[in-house]
Amino acid sequence: MIKYLIIDDEYLAHDIIKGYCDSLPNMQLMKNCYDALEAIEYLNNSNVDLIFLDLNMPKLKGFEFLKTLASPPKVIVTTAYSEFALEGYELNVSDYLLKPFSFERFLKAVNKTVSSTSKTTPSNIEKKEAVSDSVFLRSNKKYVQVAIDTIQYIEAAGNYTKVITSVEVITVREKFSDVFELFSDLDFIQVHKSFAVSKKHIKSIEGNRIFISVHTIPVGKTYKTNIIQLLK
Repeated sequence: MIKYLIIDDEYLAHDIIKGYCDSLPNMQLMKNCYDALEAIEYLNNSNVDLIFLDLNMPKLKGFEFLKTLASPPKVIVTTAYSEFALEGYELNVSDYLLKPFSFERFLKAVNKTVSSTSKTTPSNIEKKEAVSDSVFLRSNKKYVQVAIDTIQYIEAAGNYTKVITSVEVITVREKFSDVFELFSDLDFIQVHKSFAVSKKHIKSIEGNRIFISVHTIPVGKTYKTNIIQLLK
């Protein structure tokens, strides 16, 4: 379960974010905070995995609030002001949503944040295990939650990407590069311009071929260095 907090002085923003989160499984709203001081009071006694943070708020601005936190959780900025993006990335903000944002863009930010949780500090290891074991993929006009451990490899298929798991094949209407970005920090490596594989599912490697379960994956010439690094 991903426990999250919304910090925004606009009631409409709370409604939109909560509505988007309600469309996803395992998202639990812990509190609606309408200024940063209210959020500080809550976080003094409670923990969350993720904060949706507005920047232009009364009393204490969003980034000033972040600087007061010794060990901040993951943060997705939601704002109407694009000029603060650089400062946000310097503060390790996971993503930067410019209002108004679509559900698809929101989903990409959540997936990116969940996938990057493996980079958290040791004090957040328990949280990482709770939120980084699955990813949401859009397939056939619905959103499917897929356990990352079951994904064997991904394959480019024109304007689509196939995600092959140990139990099913999921076709996603996204570019291969965008889908691979979700897994690039999670022990997946690209071995061909059209293929990326999960290291843990590799059964054997022979010449320019990788064997995963009953599948044979080609290794592209320009990606052989990835295999060499893997074998060291």
